[in-house]
Amino acid sequence: MIVTPCALVGVDLHRGHLDPAVATMPVPADQATALLARTIPAFRAFREVGVPIIHVVTEYRTPEEIRSNPFWVSRQSQSRAKAMEHNLSGSAGPEVMEGLQEKGDYLVSHKKRYSAFLHTGLELLLRSLNVFTVFLAGVNTNSCILATAFEAVNRDFATVVLQDCVDSMDGEEAHRQALHLISICLGQVMTSEDALRNLSAAGVQRAGVPAPR
Repeated sequence: MIVTPCALVGVDLHRGHLDPAVATMPVPADQATALLARTIPAFRAFREVGVPIIHVVTEYRTPEEIRSNPFWVSRQSQSRAKAMEHNLSGSAGPEVMEGLQEKGDYLVSHKKRYSAFLHTGLELLLRSLNVFTVFLAGVNTNSCILATAFEAVNRDFATVVLQDCVDSMDGEEAHRQALHLISICLGQVMTSEDALRNLSAAGVQRAGVPAPR
């Protein structure tokens, strides 16, 4: 059972991960293409039933904002070889992938660490919309989605991860384990189709409208 009002938060569905032409920390191209093919129509379907879409994207002013994290410095290899160049302001990386963002969506930019809540305006936006349930989509399942799910629960939002709308640059095992952890201690994991079916059964109360007292 999903309790409304709801919002769908897309985390780091930007060119820095998903566009092979410019990505500095790329999800493998075939995975990125498949993820977008699933996520774009899912976002459209959520909009059609009145669920607002919030895009949260990583953006750094300087490489020093990245380099101040010692773990990230230690992991500069393989898929993270360009980590210190990732989503710098003025680059194409922070741009939301084409087809995902539409007029009326919300944008929360300048995310700088794994959690979409840390030092961003996400929680204030969700509270202003009277949101009870947060749907999560995006990358990477085992870092930013997992951290954001933890923070959503810590802030007493009901949390649902859309398993067909998340993926990871770190491989299938990391992706699968993250979904397993989320389902055990953080919230529900379900397909976007099942989530929409649950919303239909619950009756969608539009976000931004106070619940009746």
